[in-house]
Amino acid sequence: MNPRKRVVNLHNVFYMISLARKQRPSILWFSLFLVIIALLLSVTQLVMVPAILIAVENGVSIGELVKVILMFTSILMVLNAASAYLTSCSQLGRIELRLKLAGMLQNKALTMSYPDVENPDVRKKKDKAVMLVNSNQCATEVIWTTLTNLLKSMAEFAVCLFLLSTLHSGIILVVVTATVISFSVSNYLNGWGYRHRDEESEYSRRMNYLSEKSRDYTLAKDVCIFGLGSWIEEVFDSTLRLYRRFMARGECICLWGNIIDVILIFLRNGILYFFLIGSVLRGEMPCAQFVLCFNAVNVFTNGIGNIMSCFSALRRQSLDISAIREFLYYPETFQMEGGEVLVPDPGAKYKIQLENVSFRYPGAGQDTLSHLNLTIEPGEKLAVVGLNGAGKTTLIKLICGFLGPTEGRVLLNNTDIRTYNRRDYYRLFSAVFQDYSVLDVSIAENIAQTDENINIELMNRCVEQAGLTEKINSLNNGVQTHLGMVFEDSVRLSGGELQRLMLARALYKNAPIFVLDEPTSALDPIAESEIYHKYNELTAGHMAVYISHRLASTRFCDRIILMADGGIAEEGTHEQLMAQNGRYAELFELQSRYYREGGEGYAGNNTPDPARV
Repeated sequence: MNPRKRVVNLHNVFYMISLARKQRPSILWFSLFLVIIALLLSVTQLVMVPAILIAVENGVSIGELVKVILMFTSILMVLNAASAYLTSCSQLGRIELRLKLAGMLQNKALTMSYPDVENPDVRKKKDKAVMLVNSNQCATEVIWTTLTNLLKSMAEFAVCLFLLSTLHSGIILVVVTATVISFSVSNYLNGWGYRHRDEESEYSRRMNYLSEKSRDYTLAKDVCIFGLGSWIEEVFDSTLRLYRRFMARGECICLWGNIIDVILIFLRNGILYFFLIGSVLRGEMPCAQFVLCFNAVNVFTNGIGNIMSCFSALRRQSLDISAIREFLYYPETFQMEGGEVLVPDPGAKYKIQLENVSFRYPGAGQDTLSHLNLTIEPGEKLAVVGLNGAGKTTLIKLICGFLGPTEGRVLLNNTDIRTYNRRDYYRLFSAVFQDYSVLDVSIAENIAQTDENINIELMNRCVEQAGLTEKINSLNNGVQTHLGMVFEDSVRLSGGELQRLMLARALYKNAPIFVLDEPTSALDPIAESEIYHKYNELTAGHMAVYISHRLASTRFCDRIILMADGGIAEEGTHEQLMAQNGRYAELFELQSRYYREGGEGYAGNNTPDPARV
């Protein structure tokens, strides 16, 4: 093991010990007691048979011989019972510590900077870290068994080395050499699976993904219509065949490792038997000492192998723990903990400026936004429109602080938002996005985003303003009805009803700044216009930013900007933009004609979809 690997092992071992000392100190005490009991058990087993032989050679009575046997038997029973009891007791603490790490990973995933959430490399680190804490056989739990076995094997090795000090040094050297060679060869060959764990993980990931998708009820319609069932099954079977070939290669290599191990053990034991039996025949060693030395050699050789196995296991477990820590302590892109404190005040005036802002997504060939300048005044209602891919959602993410500009600055009241605590900055916004999230909890908890101290009066008012009162009143449990398909009394809302629920959530938060990124796409134009006007009334005096693909819905806004070619192509009120007779007026007229004529004659040509601008 090279110095770097030793450092990795030690760092992660010390990390786990430190974590256990803070969270569950009993783990360390139980491990220590288990080592002591294991050592006592091993010593008792070593001396038991020689002691009985000595008693027989000395011609003790049957009664005395029975007492000796009962004494050793009682000691072994007590030690084995104590070991089993302590092992059982220690398991609870080990599981609790593993779950603590799982909770830390979950909290990291939920609170990390948004660019890191979208980073494929970070997502891969997260998936790997989560996989390493999801079972009792993972490194974060098994490492305590490895450390206990290591300390026990080292103590047994020291005791046996002392007992064997009377033997010829050449015999000890032969035993040690054969054991080390046997372990090294077998460990290398048997470690083939670990060295190819990424390949095995890829096969498992593919099969798990396909299995998960086959159980996903949201795909049922596509499976029925497009016949995806047979295709998914074919892909699964193909991956399974590759996985079987991989496992066959591994089993063949492990078989060679076992053959080499058997040959070396046979040679080692043959030399040992020849020496010990020869010593007995020459009268140089009594039978009791022969048995003691033979047992001690077995424990000694097993101890060497166990020590090396434990170090090898520690290295593997250390790599796994390193993967967990790599995600757990991944550096944040934004100041999620430090930074200047920002306390949201719904009555305060906030101004947001984008100063020469450019943004390019990682791996993209060109900027999505280029040298954009925009000022949103306090209390202003701003609408952002444009064709798909014009950068509308990217602009919203920059304003909300989810993304940081590649160039330029985003300012809040003339202060760069990078100086603020980013969590505090997020509290300024009530937002509804296209890809909203709904949990399988009650409607009330989905709106309030908590299960404690819910303001029922405020929530009912928000539900009414979002147009959900009639629907909720029709449910047996009202706002306490569970959403989703987990509970028996759960309900599933339609797309439009879910979007109204998201509006109620945004209203409940009552933040100083409101953002709606195409939140009403599942509603018909009349219902969307109605909600927007209600929303406009409610947010009077607050800054609000809207993205809508229906241009008529944003006519009430103080200002409209048309995004195109990475910047602002046109801006003004609805009347001003129509008077310019530019791209906005062209799109508005196209969309108006589409709705007047029911969309007839527009499908299948090269005209941009007027319903998605």
